[in-house]
Amino acid sequence: MKHLFFLNKYFVKYKWRILPGIIFVVISNIFGTVPGQVIRQAFDLITENIQVYRLYAGFDRQAIVYDIFSYSLLFFGALILALYLIRGLFLFFMRQTIILMSRHIEYDMKNEIYAHYQKLSLGFYRRNNTGDLMNRATEDVNRVRMYVGPAIMYAINTTVQSCLVIYFMFSVNSTLAIYTLLPLPILVVVIYHVNTIINHKSEKIQEQLSRLSSFVQERFSGIRVIKSYVREKYAQDIFAKESNAYKNNSMDLVRVQAFFYPAMLLLVGLSTILTIYIGGNKVIDGAITPGNIAEFIFYVNQLTFPVTMLGWVTTLIQRAAASQKRINEFLHLVPDINSGGEEVQLQGNISFKNVSFTYPDTGIEALKNVSFEIKNGEFVAIIGRTGSGKSTLANLIMRMYDVSSGEIFVEGKSPKQLNLQQYRSQIGFVPQEVFLFSDTIKNNIAFGLDSVSDEEVTNAAKNAAVYHNIVGFDQQFETMLGERGITLSGGQKQRVSIARALIKSPQMLVFDDCLSAVDTKTEEEILSNLGKLMSGRTSILIAHRISTIKNADKILVLDNGKVVEEGTHQQLLNLNGMYAEMYQNQLLEEENS
Repeated sequence: MKHLFFLNKYFVKYKWRILPGIIFVVISNIFGTVPGQVIRQAFDLITENIQVYRLYAGFDRQAIVYDIFSYSLLFFGALILALYLIRGLFLFFMRQTIILMSRHIEYDMKNEIYAHYQKLSLGFYRRNNTGDLMNRATEDVNRVRMYVGPAIMYAINTTVQSCLVIYFMFSVNSTLAIYTLLPLPILVVVIYHVNTIINHKSEKIQEQLSRLSSFVQERFSGIRVIKSYVREKYAQDIFAKESNAYKNNSMDLVRVQAFFYPAMLLLVGLSTILTIYIGGNKVIDGAITPGNIAEFIFYVNQLTFPVTMLGWVTTLIQRAAASQKRINEFLHLVPDINSGGEEVQLQGNISFKNVSFTYPDTGIEALKNVSFEIKNGEFVAIIGRTGSGKSTLANLIMRMYDVSSGEIFVEGKSPKQLNLQQYRSQIGFVPQEVFLFSDTIKNNIAFGLDSVSDEEVTNAAKNAAVYHNIVGFDQQFETMLGERGITLSGGQKQRVSIARALIKSPQMLVFDDCLSAVDTKTEEEILSNLGKLMSGRTSILIAHRISTIKNADKILVLDNGKVVEEGTHQQLLNLNGMYAEMYQNQLLEEENS
């Protein structure tokens, strides 16, 4: 239960729902238990006066006695019906308070989990797969809701009902009550051992479900690759294997439960047999009346529901504890990147001093003792071979990670001091891996702002050289994109992503190799537009093609995590080093093509 203590804050928040709910539970169970005494009175009335009815056989008075019996039984029947109607009313109130409370807690939990996910840094998402993250925020939360709603409701109901029933049993005859309740300690031992098994198997089921969800989500995202390589059968076989593992784990749990519930019902049936046998002897001895046996059988049947619910409730609690443990693992994580409190008016002055960076998850050293300076209004280009650390530089500028050693200064201040939200809001960032949402083209372009006009969206599309492509669609800017923008080509996706950055009118623009799928003519148009838009503002462009960056004010050449050359296009050519070699190779490629 220690993992479920996390939920106590919600119970405090919604105390004015759970407290009336408990009161309604008590009242409903009082009206559910009292009918036992009414049944006893009715049964005794019949057994004690049946001889009177027979004595008047053949006389007119027998009809009068019959009428008295009929009206008395009708009264008792109407009274029991009224008691159950009142009980039903309070059961309705009970569900309206406790079950509705569980839905409010579910809403709060999902929002808290999602908000915490948002705070966690990029490294967290590199370490965890999407399917598992989704499963903890949906399936695990739903299992916890079953605890804070139905489990708690039935646990309270079971406790109150059991206490009332046992109290009335002992008030009638303590000896008979002890014999009737004798099987219950055995039931407690069974529940203790079985629930340990249920808890272990529930954790395995949830872990397997996360793996299954991750597999499905990843395969659906990569369906193009699967179809291109004709690997549908291979994917289907893996899915069947994972699904079979989930089925086997679930069947193991079902087998335990299949033993659990019949065992409980057997013990309850044993109580009924003891009641009739011991109670019959008590009636013969004159200690109790036959009506008391009927009353006891009613109470035993009343205990059947709590005992059955006890197994179901403990299963829900065990499953919720396993799920809450998984949720808490992430909720207790502290973000690697924490925002500072200082706001800065970004001009684009950035300097790296002896910066080194090693990815914490893989141990790969991406940057080694890197130093350079970017000044306000400069167009700076970064070029290098694959794996040289170009994207890492962009991530460090955006403070997606903190440096392993060395220092970065933004407007003379450490990024750790800066308010991250305010700092990043002034940067237009286009990542290497373009991501578009399953939404309209217009909403994808306007994503970075709360409200924009149609004219601003149109201008951004024109500056990104994607306007003519968009107006060629039937729905134009209202065209719905598939998952990850699958509706568009690679070049169109890149340009929509560029438009999303440009519409912000950022103080600094960071392009992380986002022109790779764009033809040379379109690239020149985009760069020309950028020259006008970013005049007096800082632009950082990461690229592979030298034709893209030859007009840059400064070019940084990276190799194996180090800045090996720095200067303008002409200065680097004059050095006749790595940059000049790359330039010559690209010229040869263009001539051959």
